[in-house]
Amino acid sequence: MSEAAPPPVGTIVWRDLTVENAEAVREFYQKVVGWEASPVDQGGYSDFNMMAPGSDEAVAGVCHARGANASLPAQWLIYIIVEDVEFSAAECVRLGGEVVAGPRLMNGARFAVIKDPAGAVCALFQPPRAA
Repeated sequence: MSEAAPPPVGTIVWRDLTVENAEAVREFYQKVVGWEASPVDQGGYSDFNMMAPGSDEAVAGVCHARGANASLPAQWLIYIIVEDVEFSAAECVRLGGEVVAGPRLMNGARFAVIKDPAGAVCALFQPPRAA
């Protein structure tokens, strides 16, 4: 996220997909929906920012299920702004959910992947200014 004020708590700010073969899935979305890919170096391999056609606007990410992302489910994951990732992750567990990954740092921000009591998965995202 930029230095500008982050969107309000509760806003969906990003979506990505973590899969075994990000190159093949990147290619799939390029052909099916017209996204263009911009590689993001991960030190030995690249994940991808997917860009709106004819634009430099990143609309999603396609990532490899490696390293810290190895435990993430192969599904589209939305990132929702929260005030405090640790508090929200604890509330998730208290209310019958599960923390799938994290909380952990990501580019100065904090995030955790959770599963709600119905089994749906999303990410909680605390922007860098509030981290």
